[in-house]
Amino acid sequence: MPQNHEWLTLLKQAHREFATRLDVIADWDAPTPDSEWTVGDLVRHVIEGQQQVPHLLAGRTLAQARNAVEPLGDDLRAEWRLYSLAATAAWEATPLDATVTLSFDRVTVADFLREQVSEVAIHSWDLARAIGATEELDETLVRAVWTVFEPQGATLAASGLYAPPIPLPDDAPLQSRLLAITGRDDRQRMSVS
Repeated sequence: MPQNHEWLTLLKQAHREFATRLDVIADWDAPTPDSEWTVGDLVRHVIEGQQQVPHLLAGRTLAQARNAVEPLGDDLRAEWRLYSLAATAAWEATPLDATVTLSFDRVTVADFLREQVSEVAIHSWDLARAIGATEELDETLVRAVWTVFEPQGATLAASGLYAPPIPLPDDAPLQSRLLAITGRDDRQRMSVS
């Protein structure tokens, strides 16, 4: 598993992956791999997560963080740039051994950072799939996120946060196995109804 300081570099890479796809969106109403969200919904979800980061790292609860954020404007690309920078600055200013209060527990900032890197990376793939952009994520990022998700496979499956895992052979590409553990199948194209 990468050392804690490397996760800050991985965070920046995950944010670049997301931004690269964000910059080429043509249809904000297009479907995504999550049948409940359009491209615009997915982008808002990721930005709202970044909006909350500085508040959570400052010691607020998740409910307090959600109440403290401003509604997003119409220019989601500009909102991403603003809140990506704010979240990154907050990560860089917060000791990784501090604790943060999430939904049901307190975790170290380092653990929260790994979770956030993983979420943005996975949603970068979701966005790529939705808009027909390149789906290949940075190999170092994929390996790092695998170290977060793979040990939690059973927990993720039981959490209901993701679709059921997709069985893949052990020799499948690592990115495919990473996506599969979160219920995503990169072998199948999305059906648009």
